[in-house]
Amino acid sequence: MTLPALVIGAGPAGLMAAEVLARGGVPVLVVEAKPSIGRKFLMAGKSGLNLTKDAPAEAFAQKISAEWLRPIVRAFGPLAVQDWARALGQEVFTGSSGRVFPVGMKASPLLRAWAGRLAATGATLRTGWRWQGFAGADFRFDTAAGPQLLRPQVTVLALGGASWARLGSDAAWVPWLNEKSVSILPFRAANVGVRVDWSAPMTRHFGAPLKAVGLHAGGVTQRGECVISARGLEGAGIYALAPALRGGAALTIDLAPDRSLPALTARLAGARAGESLTNRLRKAGLDALKVALLQEWARPLPADPAALAALVKALPAHHLGPRPLDEAISVAGGIARESLTRDLELTTLPSVFAAGEMLDWEAPTGGYLLTTCLATGRHAGHAALRRLTG
Repeated sequence: MTLPALVIGAGPAGLMAAEVLARGGVPVLVVEAKPSIGRKFLMAGKSGLNLTKDAPAEAFAQKISAEWLRPIVRAFGPLAVQDWARALGQEVFTGSSGRVFPVGMKASPLLRAWAGRLAATGATLRTGWRWQGFAGADFRFDTAAGPQLLRPQVTVLALGGASWARLGSDAAWVPWLNEKSVSILPFRAANVGVRVDWSAPMTRHFGAPLKAVGLHAGGVTQRGECVISARGLEGAGIYALAPALRGGAALTIDLAPDRSLPALTARLAGARAGESLTNRLRKAGLDALKVALLQEWARPLPADPAALAALVKALPAHHLGPRPLDEAISVAGGIARESLTRDLELTTLPSVFAAGEMLDWEAPTGGYLLTTCLATGRHAGHAALRRLTG
């Protein structure tokens, strides 16, 4: 079956590309392998949908690892994302960290409004359509009604990366594009926790936040917090160090970032005779969780105040590397820059464009991931529209 425009993948990048095409007057078919759309988008919104970061467009774009994508992000940056959400009837607010959320916090109202607007513009959605590669010049799909062959004039691929396979991002598309001489860099975990083989006494701390710490790896220091989980260390503070940690860098934790080493040494040296190390540490400002981590990773603790203060300021975290790829919030790796034009068109597949996490880029948490997916989907949609309309 021939058709003007096809979008494969109904996440944020794919839906944005589809909307651009539909608003341009092009009949567009959106196909999604899963039974419903936006599954990873909905999962991200379970604890509060972080749409973007309230920051100047240039400063925001600088956080995106791929320099060649930064102009695309500047063209649809934080202010544009906020206006987009408001146009869907979702008011937004900026939290104390600068992160922007819908007032209702959840993703589902926004996604429902978006799907309704897409339908009103004439876009057609089909779920349960799983792309199975190429059949000559056609795209081949498995569907509940049997195999389907489509021959679109333009196609936007928005199939996600390689994390959270249960939600649809399983990288099954890699071999089919490799067959078409598309260069794809190996996927690596980004925004992911590290594995720790905890001792039994640490189980009582599972789920507890480790607050007000300095995290250091590979020459990068991140002030923030993380969470002790049964699997290891999770949270934004750890995620920011993912590039260094997956490269094998050691992780150290400053448990008292607001105290200098001399001040901490003096405080520990001023303890009463016979006072336990644990009490000395607590009086120095360390809570029970921080004391537990010291005992976990540095037992036996030194009695010398200077040596003990040095451990508090740079505690080696004995971890086993990043959690598995499928547990990562996002990925690095994907379609390489040299396989794409500035329009995000595949150089070996004319009229086929790519967007979202399929591309080789990496961004921190804090709204950068979602904003870049929306921006690249919009960019690819406009490029596909230009190809159709001249």
